[in-house]
Amino acid sequence: MTSAATETISAGAEHLCDVARCLSTIAASGHDVRKPSSERNDMAAITLTVNETQRAVDVDATTPLLWVLRDSLGLTGTKFGCGIAQCGACTVILNGDAVRSCVTPVSRAVGKSITTIEGLSPTLMHPVQQAWLAEQVPQCGFCQSGQIMSAVVLLRAIARPTDTDIDEAMAGNICRCGTYVRIRRAVHLAARLMAGERP
Repeated sequence: MTSAATETISAGAEHLCDVARCLSTIAASGHDVRKPSSERNDMAAITLTVNETQRAVDVDATTPLLWVLRDSLGLTGTKFGCGIAQCGACTVILNGDAVRSCVTPVSRAVGKSITTIEGLSPTLMHPVQQAWLAEQVPQCGFCQSGQIMSAVVLLRAIARPTDTDIDEAMAGNICRCGTYVRIRRAVHLAARLMAGERP
């Protein structure tokens, strides 16, 4: 078995344990991660700037941003994974920062710029998306929109990240398929593409 394969299996096992802990926490708390809007109070019109476009929604101010994006605006590229900000599948960019939209109340996003996976490039031409395709990162693909959004924020902050920089920045994004080695390669490739280098 190659060292890369061993590293992938080890990383995957570690993160599967993280997923199990998240699910146990949810079950023990009885937390309702998706309370229907009909059961919420104080419904009000809220204007958001999503992918450089102003959108009006009629929701409770405490509604998680994730459900506003998915249910009210139809932007389903942002995924629901755990509901307690532990897996990173719901990551979006809010005023330049990677945030977990499953625990971010929509009121926090008012007056700020929200970018979802759909807003990076409708033709998949963003360098990070191109790198993900070139390195064939996804397996099931469920976590990958969150992975990509975290990678975009990392590369805006650090043009040439080291492996350690990547591991630290992406630590909050769990990949159940264990594609961490490919994710790391894709981030390095995206950095080169953003610098104008050829693959």
